[in-house]
Amino acid sequence: MKPTPISDAETRVMEVLWRTSPLAAEDVAAQLEKSEDWQLATVKTLLNRLLKKGAISAEREGRRYLYSPLLAREAWAQGESLSLLDRLFGGSITPLVAHFASHRKLKADDLKALKQLIADQEKRK
Repeated sequence: MKPTPISDAETRVMEVLWRTSPLAAEDVAAQLEKSEDWQLATVKTLLNRLLKKGAISAEREGRRYLYSPLLAREAWAQGESLSLLDRLFGGSITPLVAHFASHRKLKADDLKALKQLIADQEKRK
């Protein structure tokens, strides 16, 4: 079963929880106030959406809830990158690399790393 996608706004909340958790909604809002113009109610709405999606958990502590990520950042990044690859390049890596190579100058270190990745993949076959 494919996990429910996480919106850009929800991702910003997840980034806070991936850095530090568990946190109360007020603490999440405080960490986001420098980068986002969101009220506490907005942060609580986003936390509730993430709870419904199963991306975070909430544990009661006195009169408040502490939120922690259930979805690992690595798992989220993998899903997002595969989704991007599928949507923009039909699931093929070659046009992705060609796109970046034609729009950005590849540094010598980039080329070396790509060659190593290819060599490693060829060894696995």
